[in-house]
Amino acid sequence: MQKPTILVTGANGKTGGATISQLLAKGYPVRALVQRADHRSELLAKRGAKVVVGSLEDITDLHTAMSGVQRAYFCPPLEPGTLRRASLFAATAQEARLEVVVALSQWVASADHPAVHSREKWLSNRVFEWTPNLDVVTVNPGFFADNYMAALEPMAHFGLMGLPLGKGLNAPPSNEDIARVIVGALTNPAPHIGKSYRPTGPRLLSPEDIAAAIGKALGRKVKYQDVPMKLFFKVAKSLGISEFLIEELSYFLLDYQRNAFGIGAPTDAVLEVGGVAPEPFEATARRYVEASGFGRRTFRSNLTAVHNLVAGLLTSAPAPSAIARRLHLPALNHPVFAAESPSWRASHVPEG
Repeated sequence: MQKPTILVTGANGKTGGATISQLLAKGYPVRALVQRADHRSELLAKRGAKVVVGSLEDITDLHTAMSGVQRAYFCPPLEPGTLRRASLFAATAQEARLEVVVALSQWVASADHPAVHSREKWLSNRVFEWTPNLDVVTVNPGFFADNYMAALEPMAHFGLMGLPLGKGLNAPPSNEDIARVIVGALTNPAPHIGKSYRPTGPRLLSPEDIAAAIGKALGRKVKYQDVPMKLFFKVAKSLGISEFLIEELSYFLLDYQRNAFGIGAPTDAVLEVGGVAPEPFEATARRYVEASGFGRRTFRSNLTAVHNLVAGLLTSAPAPSAIARRLHLPALNHPVFAAESPSWRASHVPEG
């Protein structure tokens, strides 16, 4: 019996790439939608995916991508326009009569969250739910294990993990474990239709626990230092992180400090839907360290790390409020962080 063809959007991204790898390993035909052709899309094609270059904003591209497809993974970028992309995708999926769409959402998505992206994720969930004759499975991970790895260089060279996480807890899921849930729902959708799953790692970790695990992977002691948000965003700006992402991160990190990502975690979603136990965070860290080469410090890499640190410190601090005004992002009169929202807790945290 021929297996259904599955469309993966965001194919060059964190969960998209991992999803494609796992689907191909299981023998599924994969259509990979990418924004542009580059070395990453070339690798996808060499591994067996049929690559389509197109935009989630262009309905003609979406029709092309969905032609001959039975199931799809919707993974929009963290950029302005999430709701618009979700609406176009839902409408096109309905016209194409897809069997199921697995949609990537977000753990802190809610209607009154201060972050625009969180509100649009919440609305996107509603759009998929309201689309007639379209079965949907929602995957809503929290703070990815991958996020901490952006700071591998200073951890490797200075033994310092400086992030504004406060005392928040997290059970960080790897991209691969998130993909296992996505793939489980795509390959066997019937038991999961209409449900929402939150992939997590196997246990809750403090920032100190996370720093220690990365230190073990690096082969040196790493200390967690809670840093001011302003300093963190200076470094983020120096690394070329977009203004929109910086503005949205300001809210996600405040929710992290309020323990939003520790609430309701860990879960058994990876085992239940993906069929395997989630990997320990240290195993994820070791994989990143091996791929990055930061475990082998050299005189040259030390100089580069010092240069990058100084560049970050000398960069002017971006102001999230000014970014919001410049980008014309709508603000709420009564915003509520997820961790402090009774309605969010009621819909996200199991009773008992």
